[in-house]
Amino acid sequence: MNRYANIEKLRNENDIWVETEFGDRLDLLANQFYQDVTLYWIIAIANPNIVNMGSLFLTEGSQIRIPVNIQQIVDSYNLLNQ
Repeated sequence: MNRYANIEKLRNENDIWVETEFGDRLDLLANQFYQDVTLYWIIAIANPNIVNMGSLFLTEGSQIRIPVNIQQIVDSYNLLNQ
């Protein structure tokens, strides 16, 4: 079972869109945008058609969405994992 499947996927016009470069990884992007490598899964669930859930690596040249307002997503995750 995908443990992230029930987490609310929020879309916001203020989200950041980036084009991936060689060497980009989900954990590194999470560190860059959230200052927390463990939040890589937020970027992964925001990009289900681009991200391989079994890997931290991204295909070079992919356009991905980085959610900005993540508090509701984190709260939903924490509620599911109590």
